[in-house]
Amino acid sequence: MTPQSPLGVLDANTLEELARVICGDEHLYYRAGFEIARFLEHAGLQRLPVYDGEYRREWTLARLTERREDPTELEKVLLRLADPREYLDEPEQLPAVVSAVNAFLIHEGVRLENPGGHPRIVACDPSLAHPGSQGPVELKAVMTDLISDRKMAALLQHRLDEARTCYANGAHVAAIIMLGSLLEGVLVHVVQERNASLLGKTSPDSVYLDTLIKICHRAGWIGADVQRFCHELRKYRNFVHPRAEIRQAHAPDRDTLDMCWPVVNAVLNDLADSQPKAT
Repeated sequence: MTPQSPLGVLDANTLEELARVICGDEHLYYRAGFEIARFLEHAGLQRLPVYDGEYRREWTLARLTERREDPTELEKVLLRLADPREYLDEPEQLPAVVSAVNAFLIHEGVRLENPGGHPRIVACDPSLAHPGSQGPVELKAVMTDLISDRKMAALLQHRLDEARTCYANGAHVAAIIMLGSLLEGVLVHVVQERNASLLGKTSPDSVYLDTLIKICHRAGWIGADVQRFCHELRKYRNFVHPRAEIRQAHAPDRDTLDMCWPVVNAVLNDLADSQPKAT
């Protein structure tokens, strides 16, 4: 496996579903037999037998099963499925393919992500992730790109998964609160890792989200527009206190959540763009 890859040995049923998606059955991106062989070659698999007119899915499943004990090989296949270069003729097919893969891959404790067109396999909690749920977000980075503390990055990724689950199941207030929590966790650790002196004498455990937003904007890590909308999300995050929601006389709904989610999206993307370059 690649370093820190969470992929393990996949269940036989997972391989069958993977073969189905590669073949493009059930209105997915269709591949003829010779195209399947070419796809596997593009993924980096070697020593492939010549495809000679066999049933497409059976031939594909055989190739995957041969490599079941080698997650490195299967990881290549999964990453290629999420590679935009596979869909140059029909780019609109990519989200549907990734969603179809995640509908079964989620049960293996992993999920495909495609931040900035660079596919990743990310660990997730199968008990939290809604099958096939992607959430309304297009990210340029995953948590481990933004936060070097692997334990904290995994925890924040877990909260993003929880927000996705809330989104998929109509728990709008819970999703907004989770997004606010995620925002605070990301910002405080970014400040700590990039320039902890910006916190002054304030402990990271007691700094307010309002302060974190302003610090990150002044440092040039998030834009002025993102800063403005972060404060709106912060106000909704305060609905974790029921009396705050009563005072606002407004019950957040799906539309509210659809406005809050892109705020987190924009923050993570701005932080990725402003990431100090490694020397």
